[in-house]
Amino acid sequence: MPRPNALQKLTHRFLALRPVSAILSRILHRADSFMLRLTSGRHTFAELVGLPVVQLTMTGAKTGKQRTLPLVSLPVGESFVLIATNFGQKHNPGWYYNLVAHPECDVFFHGRSGKYIAHVIDGEARKKYWQLALTYYIGYKNYEERAAPRQIPVILLEPTK
Repeated sequence: MPRPNALQKLTHRFLALRPVSAILSRILHRADSFMLRLTSGRHTFAELVGLPVVQLTMTGAKTGKQRTLPLVSLPVGESFVLIATNFGQKHNPGWYYNLVAHPECDVFFHGRSGKYIAHVIDGEARKKYWQLALTYYIGYKNYEERAAPRQIPVILLEPTK
């Protein structure tokens, strides 16, 4: 998966500004869901700025209902890494709690789907994937500062075989 180009990285700096990310936190998932419907599941707005996106279907922690969300992800071999920044807010995103309660999920990425299991990772593995995330989107550093003292969770989605 190619990393964002120079123009996309410049756009990332704008998107990571506090007022911009506050707006994005409220509208981006809806806009991406709309774009996915419009393009028959092929494109999202986040992809325009060089960020890979998966459609993640998981079970709701409280409701038990199936939920599908487009989420920025980092492809690593056959696995995916999710960064639960919630745009730097003080609390984790709702989808994080869904995966903790029900780690079995479905991932759709570039026309392919599969069953995965989610693992919250820590220690050296977390550091490694956090550094990888920063190569895709420098805004994660801003989000980390804003979210403090919350440590942003890093989730590894591994295929079930």
